[in-house]
Amino acid sequence: MDNRNDLWRHVDANKERLIALSERVWGMPEVCYTETRSSAEHEAELAHQGFRVTKGIADIPTSVIGEAGEGGPVIAFMGEYDALPGLSQEAGVASHSPVETGGHGHGCGHNLLGSAAMLAAVAMKEWLAENKLPGRVRYYGCPAEEGGAAKAFMVRAGAFDDVDVAISWHPSSFWEVAPPLALANTRADFVFTGRTAHAAAAPHLGRSALDAVELMNVGVNYMREHMPSDARVHYAVLDTGGIAPNVVQAHARVRYSIRARDLRGMLELVQRVKKIAEGAALMTETKMEMRIVSAVSDLLGNTPLEQALHGVMEELGPPHFDDADRAFAQDIRKTLQPQEIASIWRTIGMEDSGAPLADFLVPLDAKRNPAIGSTDIGDVSWAVPTVQAHAPTVAIGTPFHTWQVVAQGKTPAAHKAMVHVAKAMAATGAAVLLDPALMAAAKADHKKKLGAEGYTSPLPPEVKPPLTMSLGG
Repeated sequence: MDNRNDLWRHVDANKERLIALSERVWGMPEVCYTETRSSAEHEAELAHQGFRVTKGIADIPTSVIGEAGEGGPVIAFMGEYDALPGLSQEAGVASHSPVETGGHGHGCGHNLLGSAAMLAAVAMKEWLAENKLPGRVRYYGCPAEEGGAAKAFMVRAGAFDDVDVAISWHPSSFWEVAPPLALANTRADFVFTGRTAHAAAAPHLGRSALDAVELMNVGVNYMREHMPSDARVHYAVLDTGGIAPNVVQAHARVRYSIRARDLRGMLELVQRVKKIAEGAALMTETKMEMRIVSAVSDLLGNTPLEQALHGVMEELGPPHFDDADRAFAQDIRKTLQPQEIASIWRTIGMEDSGAPLADFLVPLDAKRNPAIGSTDIGDVSWAVPTVQAHAPTVAIGTPFHTWQVVAQGKTPAAHKAMVHVAKAMAATGAAVLLDPALMAAAKADHKKKLGAEGYTSPLPPEVKPPLTMSLGG
Protein backbone atom coordinates (compact mmCIF):
# COMPACT_ATOMS: atom_id res chain seq x y z
CA MET A 1 0.00 0.00 0.00
CA ASP A 2 1.52 3.28 -1.11
CA ASN A 3 -0.02 5.05 1.83
CA ARG A 4 2.08 8.22 1.76
CA ASN A 5 1.38 9.16 -1.83
CA ASP A 6 -2.29 8.27 -1.37
CA LEU A 7 -2.48 10.41 1.75
CA TRP A 8 -0.73 13.29 0.09
CA ARG A 9 -3.17 13.05 -2.83
CA HIS A 10 -6.03 13.49 -0.38
CA VAL A 11 -4.27 16.47 1.19
CA ASP A 12 -3.90 18.12 -2.20
CA ALA A 13 -7.54 17.37 -3.09
CA ASN A 14 -8.79 19.19 0.02
CA LYS A 15 -6.21 21.93 0.46
CA GLU A 16 -8.16 24.77 -1.16
CA ARG A 17 -11.10 24.37 1.23
CA LEU A 18 -8.83 24.30 4.28
CA ILE A 19 -6.74 27.24 3.06
CA ALA A 20 -10.01 29.13 2.72
CA LEU A 21 -10.89 28.15 6.30
CA SER A 22 -7.56 29.51 7.54
CA GLU A 23 -8.22 32.81 5.76
CA ARG A 24 -11.72 33.13 7.20
CA VAL A 25 -10.42 32.52 10.71
CA TRP A 26 -7.59 35.02 10.09
CA GLY A 27 -10.28 37.58 9.27
CA MET A 28 -12.24 37.05 12.52
CA PRO A 29 -9.54 37.11 15.22
CA GLU A 30 -11.02 36.10 18.58
CA VAL A 31 -9.09 35.79 21.82
CA CYS A 32 -9.06 33.33 24.71
CA TYR A 33 -12.43 31.55 25.15
CA THR A 34 -14.34 33.98 22.90
CA GLU A 35 -13.70 32.09 19.62
CA THR A 36 -17.41 31.69 18.85
CA ARG A 37 -17.23 32.37 15.10
CA SER A 38 -13.90 30.61 14.58
CA SER A 39 -15.16 27.51 16.37
CA ALA A 40 -18.35 27.59 14.32
CA GLU A 41 -16.29 27.72 11.12
CA HIS A 42 -14.35 24.64 12.20
CA GLU A 43 -17.53 22.86 13.23
CA ALA A 44 -19.16 23.60 9.88
CA GLU A 45 -16.16 22.31 7.95
CA LEU A 46 -16.05 19.12 10.02
CA ALA A 47 -19.74 18.54 9.28
CA HIS A 48 -19.17 19.22 5.57
CA GLN A 49 -16.36 16.66 5.56
CA GLY A 50 -18.57 14.01 7.16
CA PHE A 51 -17.14 13.90 10.66
CA ARG A 52 -19.26 13.06 13.69
CA VAL A 53 -19.20 16.32 15.63
CA THR A 54 -19.26 16.88 19.39
CA LYS A 55 -19.28 20.36 20.90
CA GLY A 56 -18.69 21.87 24.32
CA ILE A 57 -16.02 19.49 25.60
CA ALA A 58 -15.06 20.10 29.25
CA ASP A 59 -17.85 22.70 29.51
CA ILE A 60 -15.97 24.92 27.04
CA PRO A 61 -18.48 26.28 24.50
CA THR A 62 -15.84 26.96 21.82
CA SER A 63 -14.29 23.47 21.85
CA VAL A 64 -15.21 20.93 19.18
CA ILE A 65 -14.26 17.37 18.21
CA GLY A 66 -14.79 15.69 14.88
CA GLU A 67 -14.42 11.90 14.59
CA ALA A 68 -14.48 9.54 11.62
CA GLY A 69 -13.84 5.84 11.12
CA GLU A 70 -14.66 2.74 13.14
CA GLY A 71 -12.73 0.49 15.50
CA GLY A 72 -8.97 0.27 15.67
CA PRO A 73 -6.57 2.82 17.15
CA VAL A 74 -7.52 6.47 17.69
CA ILE A 75 -5.22 9.02 16.05
CA ALA A 76 -5.80 12.59 17.21
CA PHE A 77 -4.89 15.76 15.34
CA MET A 78 -4.93 18.86 17.52
CA GLY A 79 -5.92 22.25 16.14
CA GLU A 80 -6.21 25.75 17.55
CA TYR A 81 -7.85 28.98 16.40
CA ASP A 82 -7.46 31.63 19.11
CA ALA A 83 -5.88 35.02 18.37
CA LEU A 84 -4.03 37.59 20.49
CA PRO A 85 -5.15 41.03 21.65
CA GLY A 86 -3.78 44.26 20.21
CA LEU A 87 -2.15 42.75 17.12
CA SER A 88 -4.50 43.87 14.36
CA GLN A 89 -2.60 44.12 11.08
CA GLU A 90 -3.26 44.16 7.34
CA ALA A 91 -2.31 41.00 5.49
CA GLY A 92 0.58 41.07 3.06
CA VAL A 93 1.85 44.48 4.22
CA ALA A 94 5.44 44.69 5.47
CA SER A 95 4.83 47.71 7.68
CA HIS A 96 2.77 48.20 10.81
CA SER A 97 -0.72 48.89 9.51
CA PRO A 98 -3.57 47.87 11.85
CA VAL A 99 -6.90 46.92 10.32
CA GLU A 100 -8.56 48.13 13.53
CA THR A 101 -6.91 50.25 16.18
CA GLY A 102 -6.54 48.11 19.27
CA GLY A 103 -8.02 45.12 17.46
CA HIS A 104 -6.97 41.50 17.69
CA GLY A 105 -4.75 39.51 15.33
CA HIS A 106 -3.43 36.02 14.71
CA GLY A 107 0.05 36.78 16.04
CA CYS A 108 0.85 33.12 16.67
CA GLY A 109 -0.55 31.71 13.43
CA HIS A 110 -3.33 29.65 14.98
CA ASN A 111 -5.56 30.33 11.98
CA LEU A 112 -3.08 28.15 10.07
CA LEU A 113 -2.54 25.70 12.91
CA GLY A 114 -6.15 24.58 13.13
CA SER A 115 -6.69 24.43 9.39
CA ALA A 116 -3.59 22.30 8.70
CA ALA A 117 -4.45 19.90 11.53
CA MET A 118 -7.95 19.50 10.10
CA LEU A 119 -6.51 19.03 6.61
CA ALA A 120 -4.39 16.15 7.94
CA ALA A 121 -7.44 14.66 9.65
CA VAL A 122 -9.55 14.94 6.48
CA ALA A 123 -6.85 13.26 4.38
CA MET A 124 -6.46 10.41 6.86
CA LYS A 125 -10.25 9.98 7.11
CA GLU A 126 -10.54 9.63 3.33
CA TRP A 127 -7.53 7.30 3.20
CA LEU A 128 -9.02 5.03 5.89
CA ALA A 129 -12.32 4.84 4.01
CA GLU A 130 -10.63 4.29 0.64
CA ASN A 131 -8.59 1.37 1.98
CA LYS A 132 -11.36 0.01 4.26
CA LEU A 133 -9.02 0.09 7.25
CA PRO A 134 -10.07 -0.02 10.90
CA GLY A 135 -9.11 3.04 12.88
CA ARG A 136 -10.52 6.35 14.00
CA VAL A 137 -9.25 9.81 13.25
CA ARG A 138 -10.18 12.73 15.45
CA TYR A 139 -9.78 16.45 15.03
CA TYR A 140 -9.67 18.37 18.30
CA GLY A 141 -10.62 22.02 17.93
CA CYS A 142 -8.96 23.56 20.96
CA PRO A 143 -9.59 27.18 21.99
CA ALA A 144 -7.68 29.38 24.42
CA GLU A 145 -4.15 28.02 24.01
CA GLU A 146 -2.87 31.52 24.71
CA GLY A 147 -3.02 31.36 28.49
CA GLY A 148 -6.40 29.66 28.87
CA ALA A 149 -5.18 26.05 29.22
CA ALA A 150 -8.20 24.64 27.37
CA LYS A 151 -6.42 21.37 26.53
CA ALA A 152 -5.51 20.89 30.20
CA PHE A 153 -9.21 21.18 31.07
CA MET A 154 -10.08 18.81 28.20
CA VAL A 155 -7.51 16.27 29.40
CA ARG A 156 -8.85 16.52 32.96
CA ALA A 157 -12.38 15.91 31.61
CA GLY A 158 -11.26 12.68 29.93
CA ALA A 159 -11.40 13.87 26.32
CA PHE A 160 -8.14 12.05 25.50
CA ASP A 161 -8.66 8.89 27.58
CA ASP A 162 -9.06 6.56 24.57
CA VAL A 163 -6.57 8.29 22.24
CA ASP A 164 -3.57 6.21 21.16
CA VAL A 165 -1.40 8.94 19.62
CA ALA A 166 -1.76 12.73 19.34
CA ILE A 167 -0.15 14.76 16.55
CA SER A 168 0.09 18.52 16.14
CA TRP A 169 2.27 21.30 14.76
CA HIS A 170 2.97 24.99 15.15
CA PRO A 171 3.89 27.79 12.75
CA SER A 172 7.58 28.60 12.94
CA SER A 173 10.64 29.89 11.11
CA PHE A 174 11.88 26.34 10.45
CA TRP A 175 10.97 22.93 9.04
CA GLU A 176 11.63 20.53 11.90
CA VAL A 177 10.33 18.18 14.53
CA ALA A 178 9.40 20.47 17.40
CA PRO A 179 11.72 19.91 20.37
CA PRO A 180 9.68 18.55 23.31
CA LEU A 181 10.41 21.49 25.58
CA ALA A 182 7.90 23.72 27.35
CA LEU A 183 7.66 25.31 30.76
CA ALA A 184 4.99 24.25 33.22
CA ASN A 185 2.92 27.33 33.97
CA THR A 186 0.32 28.54 36.43
CA ARG A 187 -1.65 31.76 36.03
CA ALA A 188 -3.05 33.02 39.29
CA ASP A 189 -4.77 36.18 40.47
CA PHE A 190 -3.85 37.66 43.84
CA VAL A 191 -6.78 39.73 45.06
CA PHE A 192 -6.18 42.12 47.94
CA THR A 193 -8.94 43.74 49.98
CA GLY A 194 -8.27 46.64 52.38
CA ARG A 195 -10.21 49.54 53.80
CA THR A 196 -10.93 52.84 52.11
CA ALA A 197 -10.31 56.21 53.78
CA HIS A 198 -9.61 59.84 52.95
CA ALA A 199 -5.96 59.83 51.92
CA ALA A 200 -5.28 63.29 53.44
CA ALA A 201 -7.71 63.71 56.33
CA ALA A 202 -7.62 60.17 57.72
CA PRO A 203 -4.90 58.08 56.03
CA HIS A 204 -4.28 56.16 59.28
CA LEU A 205 -7.75 54.65 58.97
CA GLY A 206 -7.10 53.22 55.50
CA ARG A 207 -5.49 49.91 54.55
CA SER A 208 -4.27 50.04 50.97
CA ALA A 209 -4.80 47.04 48.72
CA LEU A 210 -2.71 48.80 46.07
CA ASP A 211 0.19 49.03 48.53
CA ALA A 212 -0.13 45.28 49.02
CA VAL A 213 0.12 44.67 45.26
CA GLU A 214 3.18 46.91 45.01
CA LEU A 215 4.88 45.23 47.97
CA MET A 216 4.10 41.80 46.51
CA ASN A 217 5.66 42.79 43.21
CA VAL A 218 8.78 44.07 44.99
CA GLY A 219 9.04 40.83 46.94
CA VAL A 220 8.70 38.67 43.84
CA ASN A 221 11.32 40.73 42.06
CA TYR A 222 13.73 40.14 44.96
CA MET A 223 12.94 36.42 44.74
CA ARG A 224 14.21 36.25 41.14
CA GLU A 225 17.82 36.07 42.37
CA HIS A 226 16.93 32.98 44.38
CA MET A 227 14.97 30.85 41.93
CA PRO A 228 16.18 28.52 39.15
CA SER A 229 17.66 30.46 36.23
CA ASP A 230 15.31 28.80 33.73
CA ALA A 231 12.16 29.65 35.71
CA ARG A 232 10.11 32.68 34.74
CA VAL A 233 7.70 34.95 36.63
CA HIS A 234 5.68 37.76 34.99
CA TYR A 235 2.82 39.90 36.22
CA ALA A 236 0.14 42.34 35.13
CA VAL A 237 -1.86 44.60 37.42
CA LEU A 238 -5.53 44.11 36.54
CA ASP A 239 -7.13 46.35 39.15
CA THR A 240 -5.42 49.33 40.79
CA GLY A 241 -8.39 50.22 42.97
CA GLY A 242 -9.54 53.29 41.12
CA ILE A 243 -8.19 56.53 39.67
CA ALA A 244 -8.51 58.85 42.68
CA PRO A 245 -5.17 59.36 44.45
CA ASN A 246 -6.88 61.01 47.43
CA VAL A 247 -8.74 57.80 48.28
CA VAL A 248 -6.99 54.84 49.93
CA GLN A 249 -7.56 51.94 47.53
CA ALA A 250 -9.62 49.23 49.18
CA HIS A 251 -9.26 46.68 46.36
CA ALA A 252 -6.52 45.69 43.90
CA ARG A 253 -5.64 42.64 41.86
CA VAL A 254 -2.51 41.38 40.14
CA ARG A 255 -2.23 38.38 37.78
CA TYR A 256 0.94 36.30 37.84
CA SER A 257 2.27 33.81 35.33
CA ILE A 258 4.66 31.43 37.12
CA ARG A 259 6.76 29.05 35.02
CA ALA A 260 9.38 26.36 35.61
CA ARG A 261 10.97 23.51 33.67
CA ASP A 262 8.82 20.82 35.27
CA LEU A 263 5.54 20.56 37.11
CA ARG A 264 7.04 19.91 40.54
CA GLY A 265 9.36 22.92 40.28
CA MET A 266 6.51 25.10 39.10
CA LEU A 267 4.23 24.10 41.96
CA GLU A 268 7.01 24.84 44.45
CA LEU A 269 7.51 28.27 42.90
CA VAL A 270 3.78 28.98 43.07
CA GLN A 271 3.87 28.37 46.82
CA ARG A 272 6.80 30.75 47.22
CA VAL A 273 4.95 33.47 45.34
CA LYS A 274 1.88 32.82 47.48
CA LYS A 275 3.96 33.29 50.65
CA ILE A 276 5.18 36.65 49.34
CA ALA A 277 1.56 37.68 48.73
CA GLU A 278 0.66 36.61 52.24
CA GLY A 279 3.57 38.70 53.54
CA ALA A 280 2.39 41.73 51.59
CA ALA A 281 -1.08 41.31 53.09
CA LEU A 282 0.44 41.03 56.56
CA MET A 283 2.49 44.20 56.10
CA THR A 284 -0.49 46.21 54.89
CA GLU A 285 -3.13 44.65 57.16
CA THR A 286 -5.18 43.67 54.13
CA LYS A 287 -6.78 40.37 53.16
CA MET A 288 -5.41 38.29 50.27
CA GLU A 289 -7.17 35.67 48.16
CA MET A 290 -5.29 33.59 45.59
CA ARG A 291 -7.36 32.41 42.62
CA ILE A 292 -5.89 29.91 40.13
CA VAL A 293 -6.93 30.95 36.62
CA SER A 294 -5.25 28.23 34.55
CA ALA A 295 -2.32 25.83 34.66
CA VAL A 296 -0.41 23.65 32.19
CA SER A 297 2.27 20.99 32.44
CA ASP A 298 5.66 20.79 30.79
CA LEU A 299 6.04 18.72 27.60
CA LEU A 300 6.78 15.01 27.60
CA GLY A 301 8.70 13.96 24.50
CA ASN A 302 8.26 10.71 22.60
CA THR A 303 11.39 9.50 20.83
CA PRO A 304 9.83 6.87 18.51
CA LEU A 305 7.22 9.34 17.26
CA GLU A 306 9.80 12.09 16.82
CA GLN A 307 11.98 9.76 14.75
CA ALA A 308 9.00 8.67 12.64
CA LEU A 309 7.89 12.26 12.02
CA HIS A 310 11.44 13.33 11.16
CA GLY A 311 11.66 10.52 8.59
CA VAL A 312 8.47 11.70 6.91
CA MET A 313 9.63 15.34 6.90
CA GLU A 314 12.94 14.25 5.41
CA GLU A 315 11.14 12.35 2.65
CA LEU A 316 8.88 15.32 1.91
CA GLY A 317 11.69 17.85 2.01
CA PRO A 318 10.98 21.48 2.93
CA PRO A 319 8.15 23.48 1.33
CA HIS A 320 8.93 24.82 -2.14
CA PHE A 321 9.00 28.61 -2.05
CA ASP A 322 9.29 30.86 -5.11
CA ASP A 323 10.94 34.22 -5.72
CA ALA A 324 7.82 36.16 -4.74
CA ASP A 325 7.66 34.29 -1.40
CA ARG A 326 11.30 35.07 -0.69
CA ALA A 327 10.94 38.72 -1.72
CA PHE A 328 8.11 39.36 0.75
CA ALA A 329 10.01 37.50 3.46
CA GLN A 330 12.96 39.82 2.83
CA ASP A 331 10.66 42.82 3.19
CA ILE A 332 9.50 41.49 6.55
CA ARG A 333 13.09 40.89 7.67
CA LYS A 334 13.86 44.56 7.02
CA THR A 335 11.43 45.38 9.85
CA LEU A 336 13.32 43.14 12.30
CA GLN A 337 16.33 43.83 14.47
CA PRO A 338 19.53 41.93 13.57
CA GLN A 339 19.52 40.35 17.01
CA GLU A 340 16.03 38.96 16.40
CA ILE A 341 17.26 37.13 13.32
CA ALA A 342 20.46 36.00 15.03
CA SER A 343 18.51 34.78 18.04
CA ILE A 344 16.28 32.44 16.04
CA TRP A 345 19.29 30.84 14.35
CA ARG A 346 20.82 30.23 17.79
CA THR A 347 17.74 28.25 18.82
CA ILE A 348 18.65 25.54 16.30
CA GLY A 349 22.41 25.80 16.83
CA MET A 350 23.11 26.82 13.24
CA GLU A 351 24.82 29.71 11.48
CA ASP A 352 22.71 32.27 9.62
CA SER A 353 22.61 31.18 5.98
CA GLY A 354 21.03 34.42 4.85
CA ALA A 355 17.96 32.57 3.57
CA PRO A 356 14.76 34.54 4.13
CA LEU A 357 12.66 31.33 4.29
CA ALA A 358 13.72 27.92 5.56
CA ASP A 359 14.78 25.68 2.68
CA PHE A 360 16.19 22.86 4.83
CA LEU A 361 15.21 20.34 7.50
CA VAL A 362 16.70 20.97 10.94
CA PRO A 363 18.57 17.81 12.07
CA LEU A 364 16.89 15.84 14.82
CA ASP A 365 20.12 15.96 16.83
CA ALA A 366 20.74 19.71 16.34
CA LYS A 367 22.65 21.34 19.21
CA ARG A 368 19.83 23.60 20.21
CA ASN A 369 19.62 26.66 22.41
CA PRO A 370 15.84 26.76 22.53
CA ALA A 371 13.68 29.67 23.55
CA ILE A 372 11.09 28.01 25.76
CA GLY A 373 7.51 29.09 26.39
CA SER A 374 4.45 27.26 27.70
CA THR A 375 1.66 25.37 25.95
CA ASP A 376 -1.37 23.36 27.01
CA ILE A 377 -0.28 20.59 24.64
CA GLY A 378 1.99 19.72 27.55
CA ASP A 379 -0.93 18.11 29.37
CA VAL A 380 -1.92 16.13 26.28
CA SER A 381 1.66 14.84 26.07
CA TRP A 382 1.40 13.48 29.62
CA ALA A 383 -1.93 11.82 28.85
CA VAL A 384 -1.00 10.16 25.52
CA PRO A 385 2.10 9.78 23.30
CA THR A 386 2.39 13.12 21.47
CA VAL A 387 4.53 14.61 18.73
CA GLN A 388 4.64 18.01 17.03
CA ALA A 389 6.12 19.50 13.88
CA HIS A 390 7.24 23.03 13.07
CA ALA A 391 6.68 24.44 9.58
CA PRO A 392 8.13 27.67 8.09
CA THR A 393 5.11 29.93 7.76
CA VAL A 394 7.11 33.12 8.45
CA ALA A 395 10.37 34.76 7.43
CA ILE A 396 13.30 33.43 9.43
CA GLY A 397 13.69 35.51 12.56
CA THR A 398 10.11 36.73 12.83
CA PRO A 399 9.29 36.99 16.54
CA PHE A 400 5.92 35.49 17.38
CA HIS A 401 3.15 37.46 19.09
CA THR A 402 3.92 40.39 16.78
CA TRP A 403 2.21 42.21 13.91
CA GLN A 404 4.75 40.68 11.53
CA VAL A 405 3.27 37.22 12.10
CA VAL A 406 -0.23 38.57 11.42
CA ALA A 407 0.99 40.19 8.20
CA GLN A 408 2.27 36.81 6.99
CA GLY A 409 -0.82 34.82 8.03
CA LYS A 410 -2.43 34.78 4.59
CA THR A 411 0.62 34.68 2.32
CA PRO A 412 1.15 32.02 -0.33
CA ALA A 413 4.28 30.96 1.57
CA ALA A 414 2.27 30.36 4.75
CA HIS A 415 -0.29 28.34 2.80
CA LYS A 416 2.45 26.22 1.22
CA ALA A 417 3.92 25.47 4.64
CA MET A 418 0.48 24.72 6.05
CA VAL A 419 -0.30 22.16 3.32
CA HIS A 420 3.17 20.64 3.57
CA VAL A 421 2.95 20.06 7.30
CA ALA A 422 -0.52 18.54 6.90
CA LYS A 423 1.11 15.92 4.67
CA ALA A 424 3.76 15.23 7.31
CA MET A 425 1.17 14.85 10.07
CA ALA A 426 -1.16 12.64 8.03
CA ALA A 427 1.68 10.33 6.98
CA THR A 428 2.91 10.05 10.56
CA GLY A 429 -0.58 9.13 11.73
CA ALA A 430 -0.84 6.48 9.03
CA ALA A 431 2.59 5.10 9.94
CA VAL A 432 1.50 4.61 13.55
CA LEU A 433 -1.75 3.00 12.52
CA LEU A 434 -0.10 0.59 10.06
CA ASP A 435 2.90 -0.34 12.19
CA PRO A 436 1.99 -2.06 15.49
CA ALA A 437 5.67 -2.05 16.45
CA LEU A 438 5.83 1.75 16.17
CA MET A 439 2.63 2.10 18.18
CA ALA A 440 4.00 -0.20 20.87
CA ALA A 441 7.34 1.61 20.96
CA ALA A 442 5.60 4.98 21.31
CA LYS A 443 3.48 3.72 24.18
CA ALA A 444 6.43 2.07 25.91
CA ASP A 445 8.47 5.29 25.65
CA HIS A 446 5.54 7.25 27.03
CA LYS A 447 5.11 4.86 29.97
CA LYS A 448 8.81 4.99 30.78
CA LYS A 449 8.90 8.80 30.74
CA LEU A 450 5.74 9.04 32.83
CA GLY A 451 7.60 7.24 35.59
CA ALA A 452 6.11 5.81 38.75
CA GLU A 453 4.36 9.04 39.70
CA GLY A 454 2.45 9.30 36.41
CA TYR A 455 0.42 12.36 35.50
CA THR A 456 -1.49 14.61 37.86
CA SER A 457 -3.35 17.59 36.44
CA PRO A 458 -1.86 20.91 37.55
CA LEU A 459 -5.42 22.26 37.75
CA PRO A 460 -6.99 22.12 41.21
CA PRO A 461 -10.28 20.15 41.06
CA GLU A 462 -12.38 23.19 41.92
CA VAL A 463 -10.95 25.37 39.12
CA LYS A 464 -13.25 25.70 36.12
CA PRO A 465 -12.37 26.93 32.61
CA PRO A 466 -11.93 30.72 32.91
CA LEU A 467 -14.46 31.59 30.23
CA THR A 468 -14.37 35.30 31.09
CA MET A 469 -10.57 35.41 31.19
CA SER A 470 -10.25 37.73 28.19
CA LEU A 471 -12.40 40.23 30.06
CA GLY A 472 -10.05 40.16 33.03
CA GLY A 473 -12.27 37.70 34.90
